[in-house]
Amino acid sequence: MTMNKANFFVPFFILFFFGSRFSKVASAGDQNALAASFVFGDSLVDAGNNNYLQTLSRANSPPNGIDFKPSRGNPTGRFTNGRTIADIVGEKLGQPNYAVPYLAPNAKGEALLNGVNYASGGGGILNSTGSVFVNRLGMDIQVDYYSITRKQFDQLLGEDKARDYIRKRSIFSIVIGSNDFLNNYLVPFVAAQARLTQTPETFVEDMINHLRDQLKRLYAMDARKFVVGNVAPIGCIPYQKSINQLKDKQCVDLANKLALLYNARLKNLLLVELKDSLKDAHFVYANVYDLVMDLIVNYKDYGFRTASEACCGTGGRLAGILPCGPTSSLCTDRSKHVFWDPYHPSEAANLLIADKLLYGDSKFVTPFNLLHLRDLS
Repeated sequence: MTMNKANFFVPFFILFFFGSRFSKVASAGDQNALAASFVFGDSLVDAGNNNYLQTLSRANSPPNGIDFKPSRGNPTGRFTNGRTIADIVGEKLGQPNYAVPYLAPNAKGEALLNGVNYASGGGGILNSTGSVFVNRLGMDIQVDYYSITRKQFDQLLGEDKARDYIRKRSIFSIVIGSNDFLNNYLVPFVAAQARLTQTPETFVEDMINHLRDQLKRLYAMDARKFVVGNVAPIGCIPYQKSINQLKDKQCVDLANKLALLYNARLKNLLLVELKDSLKDAHFVYANVYDLVMDLIVNYKDYGFRTASEACCGTGGRLAGILPCGPTSSLCTDRSKHVFWDPYHPSEAANLLIADKLLYGDSKFVTPFNLLHLRDLS
């Protein structure tokens, strides 16, 4: 997901992309270590692609990235204070380096062998999603870019080795869909006509049809291990609470109902339809909705002080009106907030979510967790 309000105070310049090396979690001799991570999605997993677009959806200004150690606390374009879920999952599975943003200047040569991040703040499953931000990479474009990367792998490794490397030792993570509601179907005036002609059911079906085609395109280019996140409880983010003047424990009912409607169709698409039609592919359904809702409802049990107030933001009781930027208020203890800004989780929350996806049971990740997915031959 990404901001509903345009980030007008972010200047249009290209931010130097800091190196993203991290200590190996698995030893060099561990043959089960994840070789490459290919990440598709929106601002929840954008690692800096939007830095290289003329867009209103950016996180390349402080204090974003304040806890991201590889950049020494400088912003990298990640929409959080530290690591994204995709960063953490890659680390824990033994990936030697973070997947490089596709649009970054260093996305070439052997750097590609760690994987590539195509995610873009404001992007959605549907091409019309996120138009309010001027520029963003939708899922169709992200898959187009992967097709270029796929050819580069043949050049780097040779066709046979490249095929095995991608099919057996790589994971494809897709975290997308929130913007199709927040910055498309639910946007006042912008999508008013669409809501007159499309019921929620038909809109969700349109999303599923597009995503089906996108996943099949990836499969045709040797993607075999997929993890696809459902849509989080978007009615509970600080922005939605703030603009609707809700109490701490209240959420916007319509937004959450739309998410649940989509999530049910997504689960069937992955675990029934595609499982049956693409026999040699493995699809993991990541139940992000329940993971985030668990943090929101039981935040005190996880050591958080609040699950409704943004750590960094501007406006209203919850600092939930405007995005995080240099003039925003900043909380004193970032580890005590479920939400970093009005729209995105903090690194502390991302760590808990990633841990459940990596090692958890079928309540949150099904038919098996990501550690099991990695080790499948």
